[in-house]
Amino acid sequence: MRALAAAALATLLLAAPAEAQSNANLASANPTADSAGVGMPGGFSGRGPAAHLKPAEAAAFAKQIERDLAARHARVAIVFRAGRSRKDLPDNIAYTHGAFWVYGETTGADGKTYKGYAVYNLYQGDGKSLPETQSYLAQDYPIDFVAGSQADDVGVIIPSPEMQRRIENIINSPSYEKLHIKSYTLVSNPFDARHQNCTEFLLDVVSAAAWQTDDYAQIKANLKAHFNPTIVHANLLERIFGPVFDPRLNLDDQDGDIDTAEYASIARFMKDNGLLQESYVLNRDIAVAN
Repeated sequence: MRALAAAALATLLLAAPAEAQSNANLASANPTADSAGVGMPGGFSGRGPAAHLKPAEAAAFAKQIERDLAARHARVAIVFRAGRSRKDLPDNIAYTHGAFWVYGETTGADGKTYKGYAVYNLYQGDGKSLPETQSYLAQDYPIDFVAGSQADDVGVIIPSPEMQRRIENIINSPSYEKLHIKSYTLVSNPFDARHQNCTEFLLDVVSAAAWQTDDYAQIKANLKAHFNPTIVHANLLERIFGPVFDPRLNLDDQDGDIDTAEYASIARFMKDNGLLQESYVLNRDIAVAN
């Protein structure tokens, strides 16, 4: 893995995804302690990179992903995208943001009901209505998810049919909110209960479904025994001064190398424990939007 040059750069390598959400996406998220301001780019306060995909390209890619999931009869999938350019990411991290895609009836901005995939995310605060060091849960749509991508591919995990059923049940139950830890950090330790980011939240929900419990302490104990994290190496200078440059880079839940959860380690965990139908990388069909 390439060396991290400075503490400031450490805040970019695993930065939260740059979202491109519309007001309609967060219509159900009131600006309270549980949510961030409507229209902000994923709680990123406008500091995300310029859009990689044009609107028509993002729409075409979103439809491509939906068609691919439907062809595989996936009612629930976990999709990951790169919210930062790959050149700004560690070699063993391909994606920065993941969310549950759940097929069913969704309500569009026009108030009508449609069949399709709804996307369930954990987003960081925007720094105004909610601090950047806190997070909230929000539902939006495939186009919003894809619009924040800085790459022409997504990582996809399709759980086993039984796991799809269990995950959907959790999303539709009080357990989903119970598993949310509002304290946010960019690279949260999946074995520690103090903070959470989007990928750790995905792992926690998957674990709750696998072990059929929403007891957070038990989930963390089980993960300690069964989950092999992705390791991000950081030198002492970065560990000490990183939070000074960016308060979202809180490392007080880490010890030694930085442990985190991401696409590859979550897919591996699910495969090793019989929770996986398949995982793969889906490349954007460039010809579709051109």
